Amino acid sequence: MEIPDTVQENPADAQHFLPCDIQDCRYNCQFYCNHCHIKLCQTCRDRHQRSPGTNNHEVVPYRQRRLQPNKIHVKKIVLYVFITLILSAVYDEFNVNNTGKQKKQYREKSTVKPTLSLSSSVTKVREYTLPGFDNVYHISLPLGRFWGSDWTGNLVETDLNGNQLKKIQTNGGRGYHAVTYDGDLFYTDRDNNVINRITQDNTITDFLKTGDWEPISIHSSHINGDILVGMIKDKEAKVTRYNEKGTEIQSIQKDNKGQELYSYPHYITENLSGDIFTSDLFKNAVVVVNKTGQHRFSYTGLGSGFYPYGICTDILGHILVCDGLNNTVHLLDQDGQFLSLLVTPQQGVEYPRGVCVDDESNLYVGQRNTNSITVYKYLQ
Repeated sequence: MEIPDTVQENPADAQHFLPCDIQDCRYNCQFYCNHCHIKLCQTCRDRHQRSPGTNNHEVVPYRQRRLQPNKIHVKKIVLYVFITLILSAVYDEFNVNNTGKQKKQYREKSTVKPTLSLSSSVTKVREYTLPGFDNVYHISLPLGRFWGSDWTGNLVETDLNGNQLKKIQTNGGRGYHAVTYDGDLFYTDRDNNVINRITQDNTITDFLKTGDWEPISIHSSHINGDILVGMIKDKEAKVTRYNEKGTEIQSIQKDNKGQELYSYPHYITENLSGDIFTSDLFKNAVVVVNKTGQHRFSYTGLGSGFYPYGICTDILGHILVCDGLNNTVHLLDQDGQFLSLLVTPQQGVEYPRGVCVDDESNLYVGQRNTNSITVYKYLQ
């Protein structure tokens, strides 16, 4: 089902959201320290790897952890917290960089929210060009590189110096590819109703089949490794969750009144709380449900028409979504309240289609009318 550019609640019983082990941290874990045997979110992992005494520890994605007996695990957590508090206090007292900025102890709330805020202006910091492309409709960002795709099905991997690493031909679409936190790439095959997977050794496999449903968008959860797929069939649409083995564990299609939630969910993402965000072109709305599939809210723009395209969230919970009708990027808070037009033609972007935020809170924007990806700094 090609669309021109212009234009029951089933909780996942197998779903688990494991918290970070650092005291007072409210985020879910993504990583695991094989030395200390503790679960870490991304922020705590970064601090763990920078802290004196722990910066040489082996930290791996949670699924690759080495398991230990429970008693040993508990003892190491207690020992880790004790050692870290001492080292942190020593490091604060004898700041080797003499910057006057004290490092926060792990017993304090682990979050970047107090240190990041919206900048008073949006600054262009970089631009990438994808040779052979006429447009860039979607961007996926593994660590240290990115994947970009156009409308006709060209899909390339590029490093942060602009060097092309891989190129494959697909049958195209919009938000049809996603990267796991292990670096594998998933992309949809809409002609055959298949989700393909490319591993780090360039092996391509059929990860799962979607039956008579056509997959049009995909997101890989960095919370738990689940795969979220937006799909359509005749006049129906839904979002399906699969675990990392490709087993269906959740299907989201209707609200608690029995009304259809989706019509054409062509981009999909989530936030750190597990809320699922879809840009639905035919409903002219961003549709948001929580991790159990309960409808939270729908955002329909500013009243002048709204064609939602690429969508992502950032570390502060903001929602960033392209408006293909008014050619802007809307910035919303985590509850869908409009904050600002973050990117407009005044920033040099005329037809934004794909958006993604990297680990340094840089915003990547792809456009309909150019093969360039423009990178902006909007947090400080």
